[in-house]
Parts: sequence; structure tokens; C-alpha cells
Amino acid sequence: MGTDLGSWADGPARSAIVDFVERVTAAGGPDFVEPADRVAVFDNDGTLWCEKPMPVQLDFTVRRFAEMAAADPALQQKQPWKAAHEHDLHWLGAAMVKHYRGDDDDLKLLMGAVTEAFDSVTVENYDARVRAFFDGADHPTLGRPYRGCGYAPMVELLRYLEANGFANYIASGGDRDFMRPVAGRLYGVPPERIIGSALGLSYREGADATDLLYKAAMDFFDDGPEKPIRIWSRIGRRPILSVGNSNGDLPMLAFSGQPDRPALRMLILHDDADREFDYVAGAEEALDHARERDWTVVSMKHDWTNVFSSAVT
Repeated sequence: MGTDLGSWADGPARSAIVDFVERVTAAGGPDFVEPADRVAVFDNDGTLWCEKPMPVQLDFTVRRFAEMAAADPALQQKQPWKAAHEHDLHWLGAAMVKHYRGDDDDLKLLMGAVTEAFDSVTVENYDARVRAFFDGADHPTLGRPYRGCGYAPMVELLRYLEANGFANYIASGGDRDFMRPVAGRLYGVPPERIIGSALGLSYREGADATDLLYKAAMDFFDDGPEKPIRIWSRIGRRPILSVGNSNGDLPMLAFSGQPDRPALRMLILHDDADREFDYVAGAEEALDHARERDWTVVSMKHDWTNVFSSAVT
């Protein structure tokens, strides 16, 4: 059994992980789960990598908004191009917090702009833009490359589960095709195991080539109740382990396991202002549910001896 959870401090969170994995992998035991059913799902923003002062993908997209606003001054007075042009991180970050609290007015503006920003871009071109972004962009306040902003303890958890017969999937509100180019390098999760939001696609066939192009419309937004739907649609199995960090992850966590099968549900608590950030905005309901239902709350401050890896790939 793989046991390398070196960045996890001895305590209730680490014990909950090890105990659960030992129970579901003990052949002949009452909680044994066949390898085919050992499915684990992870949110991405705030669960596998840093999401403050705004999600990584939002920074990538805001740079595109700024380009659009520079080319069309009329956009400089409209949100979210105005925020991008003025480098207003507060408006952008607040839009996501408001979403997690049930107010989607600003998120609708943001999502509408996203569809315009990448209309008619080919999937290969988008992939290349994402890779170039991660090759050169740094986190605005942590002083490290974005590709070094994945959480070391979570990568260890992915490897630990993998060593014990689990199949790991990412189920994120973020764009599926934004994560795919880098998830292998950052997390060791291949593109076919990425479940996320997606723009619509169209097919174009020419004399010498075929293309898939993004449409100026969302196909689906993988958050809240949509997460269990997308998980089932893509995997066809209920997870037995799930990890999130916000109110939008609640349906995914609740969907994990069944009355006759063990489940481990974990919620990452951002409470470490020295090494990362300290906030609960957008996670209040999730934390209440976790305490009421005895889910495992993981404290960054107390349960992780390291937050980020010293090595940047």
C-alpha cells in the first residue's frame, strides 16, 4: 500500500484518509470496494490549486478581456472588460463569491464575455494559448509561477489513492479545456479524466483540414447540481471519495457514496494567511454541512506541513 503523505501532519484529517483507504482496500473486509468502483473526484479551484485573489483561469481570461478592451474602447465601460482594463481584481473575485452565495448577476456578465473572448478559436489554438500562459505567468501576490501553485499535499493524496487502486477525476466549475493541457504535468491526471465547464463546439471541414471551433455560447457550467450530473454522465459510477472547498461543491460531496457503501467527503478550509490565504467567503454553507454531517474538514494551517512544493515543474 502506498503511504507517502509526507505533507500531511499527523491528525484527524490524515487519519481519516488512511483509515478509509485501508477499509475499502481490505479484501474480505466489511467495507471492501472493488477497484473498478474506487472512484475519487476533486474540485480544482481552491482544492487542487490556489484560487485567490481570483481563479487561475480567470486571470488567463482577463488578459484576453484586456486585449479586447484595448482594441475596442467602447468595451472599457462595460463589465467585465472594464475590470480587466482597470486591473480591478476585487470586482472579478467578488463575482465568484457572489455566485457561491446565490447571486449570479455578475457571473452572467462574466460568462457572456468568456464566450465572446474565444469565439471561433480552434481547440488546438486554445490549447497552445493555455500552455503559453502557464509557461510565463506568475501568481500576482504569492511570487511563484502559476504552475507552482498546485497544493503539494493534494498531489500526494492523488498519488496515494492511485497506488491503492483508485481512479482520480477532476470535476471543476472551471473550463475543461483550460485544465487539460496542464493537469497531467501538475497533478498526473490525464485529459480524459477532466470533467468541467465547456464552451459549445462546432465542426468545420475544409479541403485539407478539419477543425473544432469554440462557439460564442456555453455548452454547460459544471457547478452546483450540475456536478453530479456531469460526473455520472462521464464516469457512470458514484464516487466514494470527493474533495471540494466551496458551496458549489456541496452536491458533488453529497452524491459521493451510498447508504450501503463507505464514503469519504473532504472540505479544504483556507485558514492559513501566512502560507496562502485565510477566507471562508463562498464556503459558509459547505462548512455548516460538513460539521452537521461529520465530513472531514482539512485545515491548511494545521493539517498540511507544506502548502506548495519547493519544486516547480
